Amino acid sequence: MFAVGHLAIGYLLAKVFQKFLRTNINLPLIFFLSLIPDVDLLIPGLVHRGITHSIIVLTLVFIPIFLLYRKNSIPYFVAIGQHPLIGDFFTGGIQMLWPVTSNWYGYWIDVSGIANISVEWASFLLAMIILVKTNDLRLLFRSQRSNLLLTIPSGAIFVSSFTGMSIRAPTMLLIPHLVFLAIFTFSIMNFLMKKTL
Repeated sequence: MFAVGHLAIGYLLAKVFQKFLRTNINLPLIFFLSLIPDVDLLIPGLVHRGITHSIIVLTLVFIPIFLLYRKNSIPYFVAIGQHPLIGDFFTGGIQMLWPVTSNWYGYWIDVSGIANISVEWASFLLAMIILVKTNDLRLLFRSQRSNLLLTIPSGAIFVSSFTGMSIRAPTMLLIPHLVFLAIFTFSIMNFLMKKTL
């Protein structure tokens, strides 16, 4: 799955758990966590969709967070967990149970095929509707330090949309990528501009 799908699905699932658990979420942190398993693309020697996509590793990393923040941490765990378990499981497979086994699990739906692109577009449109209807878009534009976390998703969107690093996002996903990039850039700039004034 490409950045837009991970961002949209991570946000949507976090919103479901936020409502169910009656807790608040930090939107920039949700978007950041939705993409962070792909940090393996930046670390030499790591296999893409390997250790950073293991549900065992992600759970172990989150144990202290669960202990500290209890139910408030669940939307964040869901945001990071959806990346390998939904997006990448269906579009190429993951080493889901590393270090217990290095076997790959998943379905091999073509990441650039119409099925995946349709899911990413549908997720993006639903996320945009929810962002507007819940006033989360307005909250993203508030000047807060956590907006700086959006530099990571912004960079991932830029890299997957405009460079040859990793797999380039199909042209059919350019609009949703640019919309997310514009929202995140405005959010970051809003914080930086108000900080300097």
